[in-house]
Amino acid sequence: MTASKKNITRLGALALAAITVGTLAGCSSDSAPAELSDGPVTIGFTFWGGDARVQDTTEVIAAFEAKYDNITVDVQSADWTGYWDQLATQTAAGEMPDLVQMSDLYVSSYADRGTLRDLEELDIDTSKIDPAVLDLGRVGGTLYGLTQGTGMYALVANVDLFNEYGVELPDDDTWTWDDYAATAQELSEKSGGAITGSDQTGGFDVHGLRYWIRSAGGELFDDEGNVAMDPQALADMWQFELDLQASGGMLSSSAITESFNAGISGNALASKQVALGVATDNQLTALQESTGSELRLLKLPEPEGVHPAFFGPTMYWSVATTSEHPAEAALLADFLANSLEAGQIIQTERGLPANSEVRDAISADLPEAAQAAIDFEASVETGEAPLVAPNGASTLETILQRYTQEVLAGQSAPLDAAEAFAAELQSEIDNAR
Repeated sequence: MTASKKNITRLGALALAAITVGTLAGCSSDSAPAELSDGPVTIGFTFWGGDARVQDTTEVIAAFEAKYDNITVDVQSADWTGYWDQLATQTAAGEMPDLVQMSDLYVSSYADRGTLRDLEELDIDTSKIDPAVLDLGRVGGTLYGLTQGTGMYALVANVDLFNEYGVELPDDDTWTWDDYAATAQELSEKSGGAITGSDQTGGFDVHGLRYWIRSAGGELFDDEGNVAMDPQALADMWQFELDLQASGGMLSSSAITESFNAGISGNALASKQVALGVATDNQLTALQESTGSELRLLKLPEPEGVHPAFFGPTMYWSVATTSEHPAEAALLADFLANSLEAGQIIQTERGLPANSEVRDAISADLPEAAQAAIDFEASVETGEAPLVAPNGASTLETILQRYTQEVLAGQSAPLDAAEAFAAELQSEIDNAR
């Protein structure tokens, strides 16, 4: 659940596929002992993110190096797409940085190739992280990713635009998708075309996909790592969007694509072209800064008796099996996730802190939007956390976006596209085995 995910490139997927288990087996069996050194140590650290994250991370690393003056951190960063291409190339060459920022779309792929250490063999304090949140970083029962923060998929309403056009904010405890559609249409009509009611409501990221599948009582993947979704659930999501477009309540296909490509700080919600859109709750601060408007997080509609909402990891920290200094890498991961000093700098930029003690300690000093995200998560009844994406599924969002754009442009029928999506994703998983 990141601030702005661009399309995952096929180059990155192919580079990752080139990392063979055989190549790395020796690295895993010869992993360096996890003991802190008394002498000078340099560790590599890499992450994805924009300017705000780079600035925050620079401050955190400076604080870490001041506290542990024998450790120097060699920091690398890239945008979302470039990051995975770079990391795959480094890993294939046996040069993975000691500590890496990891995604739930990729953790299985790297873990299954033997490139990540079991974090429970290292000295990292997990006592202040809820076990259910900690388990988000497990693959096959082994902890390969330390959850830094959490986020929850939500709808965001621009309260100022609702008020400007005389539209009542909905009751998100009781509303349905039909109510959502009626609200979006009313916004479009009462604005006289000055705005469109809604941006897309799913089809560009794994979170929305999972929400619609779970709303229908299913899951995206099963325990064996196979695609388990009922294609009809995805087809229903697309049909809802097509119907809402036809009514004038949702942006056109081309406008939706343009909005998505603009990222969280430049999309249609941020630029006030729409009054409703989807985001993860930790993105509310960035949206608030972009719009200058009062925004409110709303629960997505859910069927009676079903709780499709879930906490998702915004990112993990993972330690490379090739690291010559795993104890120092673990020390940095522990500092990032568990220290109040880091928490005060990062706040919610990397998600709502997974460490409950840090989250509680910084909450009083958080911006209003960040506090609203904490309150929102406390108000939502969630279902069981979904399983991480299996090895081979790292291109899931790229595949999903392609089919979504085809459907919304009228080039594919929803059910045909949903069945093709499921088959293509399963093929990617099978090819990785």
